[in-house]
Amino acid sequence: MPLVHLEAPDARSPGSGGARPARADARRNREKLVDAARSAFAAADDTVPLEGVARAAGVGIGTLYRHFPTREALVEAVFAAELDAVADSAPGLLAQFPPEVALRVWMDRYAAFVAAKRGMLGTLRAGWASGAIATPATRERLTAAIADILAAGVRAGTLRADVEPGDITTMVFGVFHPVADDGTPDRTGRVLDLVLDALRARAGN
Repeated sequence: MPLVHLEAPDARSPGSGGARPARADARRNREKLVDAARSAFAAADDTVPLEGVARAAGVGIGTLYRHFPTREALVEAVFAAELDAVADSAPGLLAQFPPEVALRVWMDRYAAFVAAKRGMLGTLRAGWASGAIATPATRERLTAAIADILAAGVRAGTLRADVEPGDITTMVFGVFHPVADDGTPDRTGRVLDLVLDALRARAGN
């Protein structure tokens, strides 16, 4: 690990509001690092250099290591942020779109979640196996988001009432991942359209 240069612990002037500016700066730096790492991991097929993440975030490598002492810590933070974004997006999508459209947009967000994992999958798997990274309730959280959208679609009469949210999760997990690994974005979109078409309400269901 490279040497970490520690900045002065308190550079604020008297009467400047205590430690709040420093905490705000630290929070912004952490967010910038997570955003930069998210983009780097999504674009990479191999290990992402942490120096490049720090440079993209506009901070020094010492700042990165203060927030994330290990690669596993950074990967865990990015994964958690991506999982939160996709799992918590259902209410906002339902406020913007009809349920069937919200479900299709949600699938695109899930696609982005999978893409973000591409460059950090090896670290995630090793971290989960060793216990260095907590195993998240990914399937449960995604199924809960799907359940909200499906229920709205059933009420609106646009999505099938004879499927369970877990059925849709199985479809997305079982169909999307192989396509995402070796398919083009256009092909991925076509497959997701087919999944949605299978879920549309029709006479008799």
